[in-house]
Amino acid sequence: MRLVTPAPATDGYAKVRVLTSADPEMDAAKVSLGVLGVIYQVTLALQPLFKRSITFTERDDEDLPEQMSKFGYQHEFADITWYPGHGRAVYRIDDRLPMNASGEGVFDFIGFRATSTLLLGANRLAEELSERLGSSKCLTSRVAHAALSTTGYGLAPRSGWPFTGYPVVGPQHRMQASGGCLTSPEDALRTACPWDPRVRGSSLYHQTTFTLPVSRARAFIQDVQRLRDLNPESLCGVELYDGILMRYVKSSTAHLGKPATRGESADMVDFDMTYYRSRDPGRARLHEDVMEEIEQMGVFKYGGLPHWGKNRNLAFIGAASKYPGIPQFLRVKEAYDPDGLFSSGWSDMLLGVGGGAATKD
Repeated sequence: MRLVTPAPATDGYAKVRVLTSADPEMDAAKVSLGVLGVIYQVTLALQPLFKRSITFTERDDEDLPEQMSKFGYQHEFADITWYPGHGRAVYRIDDRLPMNASGEGVFDFIGFRATSTLLLGANRLAEELSERLGSSKCLTSRVAHAALSTTGYGLAPRSGWPFTGYPVVGPQHRMQASGGCLTSPEDALRTACPWDPRVRGSSLYHQTTFTLPVSRARAFIQDVQRLRDLNPESLCGVELYDGILMRYVKSSTAHLGKPATRGESADMVDFDMTYYRSRDPGRARLHEDVMEEIEQMGVFKYGGLPHWGKNRNLAFIGAASKYPGIPQFLRVKEAYDPDGLFSSGWSDMLLGVGGGAATKD
């Protein structure tokens, strides 16, 4: 990794630093939040191309806590999408195959494709009406999920072909990349990505994402199930955004990465939730209390590590205390940028220095 950090006038105000995997400071630079300087070159190790075989299979979520704790060990690229309002979970059976395996499949997730801007506006209008009326989200989310399921979520045996059934086998670079809207042609905004801010009535949403060790994730899922059982309709809004995505991740040596927790397994699960956000900041969301209860359980009751980008301010309260590598990171930060040129009040708060709070609410 090459990065530029501040330096005294005698050194031309800038210093180029070159780090290799053998340098202890690399563990600070891997996840740096931009506070060490400007990273301008990264060299990655490649591996030979391979193919993947993907099958999505759906089942009831009654045994999800038990399945979650073992499913990630059964398939190399496994993940689970949970639809708690309907009591269903979709398991991604995803394994590596050699390049001589038969299949030229592609994955172009339907929700990430260029979409008619008229349709985007109609969808947003319908969601805002359901927010105000307090109804129809469960029915709408069930229809949306059925449409995704019957079309293989965007899987196809070849580019431009319709979905014909599982498994779909294709080369890694076509099965991992899942969104076509960013490479779609410019057409005067007749079509756009669903979140394109240039489109009036495009989607607007919050995201809450945190990571738990597998050993704690099971109890968290059980808590969410109990909360759901009080009022299943309260979680249908999450399902409009393809449910709760559960991704398996390994721990990292990076000081601000996913740390291995003493006395617990180093293997972890990301919980990624996307949900409606009003354009009126003073308007409460439908069932807002339920989503905030889930957020507080994950972040505070179970000590979840916040995703550095996908969260509201609340999730960053006390974040620095969850990273045992913070002291080492701050030593590198002080050496690279002693005057804090690349820091801000927000980054200092995240790192637990300089005072300040993530939120007063």
